[in-house]
Amino acid sequence: MPKKPYELFYWPGIPGRGEYVRLALEEAGAPYVDVAREREGGMEEMTALLEGEGTQHPSFAPPFLRDGRVVVGQVAAILFYLGPRLGLAPKSESGALWTHQIELTISDLVAEAHDVHHPVGVGLYYEDQKKEALRRAEEFRTARIPKFLDYFESILAANGATEAKPRLVGKSLTYADISLFHTVDGLKYAFPKATGRLLKSRPLVASLHETVKKRPRIKAYLESERRQPFNESDIFRHYPELDK
Repeated sequence: MPKKPYELFYWPGIPGRGEYVRLALEEAGAPYVDVAREREGGMEEMTALLEGEGTQHPSFAPPFLRDGRVVVGQVAAILFYLGPRLGLAPKSESGALWTHQIELTISDLVAEAHDVHHPVGVGLYYEDQKKEALRRAEEFRTARIPKFLDYFESILAANGATEAKPRLVGKSLTYADISLFHTVDGLKYAFPKATGRLLKSRPLVASLHETVKKRPRIKAYLESERRQPFNESDIFRHYPELDK
């Protein structure tokens, strides 16, 4: 019997953290249902699972993935689960763990990007913390983005990556490559001036972003109506005053 589609649970209206899972599924050509967006009653189903109805291991927040009886939350954990099933992770234990470690570091960068526009509290509007966001943005642009990009550039170089074929782990594409692509894409949206300058001196990271973007299935997805654009309700938000 054909395998049932994966079920992805995430908020509709924003790419958010769910996009990291979507992109991996799209690259692999794996069937999946974006439940809250595509299924009638999907939001109610997602809420019930968050409250522990129908699963012994409820997630703290979306995204989470259901594969038959397996329910797994947190982006890095979802991709650790999906990676070998989608052919997007090394087969060796050490390679799989190294890919997972990189993904966790990407998650750290994503959290810091979010906290630029919500430095005081996630329950407050950006307009309630603009002064603090200006201070946080300066450090993020001048210290944190460069530090993270330098780290990924060094990993690529140590892996023998070239601008023609940049890979973070081994010779084949992994979910970490796809996640780094999306993170750089988000930074380019939120901080186009700063990120554009920084990528000029990180050629391997810049090349990874461009080559993943052009992969046939990724490209088709990005150009489709299913791709939700970045917006100011998302993790990566463009406030011109925060970008220099």
